[in-house]
Amino acid sequence: MDGLMVPMEHVLVVAGLLFTCGLFGLMLRRNIIFMLMSLEVMLNSAALAFVTAGAHWAQADGQVMFMLILTVAAAEVAVGLGLVLQIQRRFKTLDMDRANRLRG
Repeated sequence: MDGLMVPMEHVLVVAGLLFTCGLFGLMLRRNIIFMLMSLEVMLNSAALAFVTAGAHWAQADGQVMFMLILTVAAAEVAVGLGLVLQIQRRFKTLDMDRANRLRG
């Protein structure tokens, strides 16, 4: 099974690309649902990097960090979706720029 191993550098490049896609999605999209999805992509890319590093050095630290990231992501989804519901009820839109204009 050693021939099926993916080099660590390749996985870290994929994690970096995922993080960059999430960062651009967070900066460019103004819909709060897309912003939350971009944050999830960024968290998952960090988790992928931790798991890859842990597997490379045969340490359980990567998996422990993955569990921590999963916990943070679950809390972020719960709080974020609660905020989405409140913003939708109050401003009748999910566009953050419009919500800021309506608030002021």
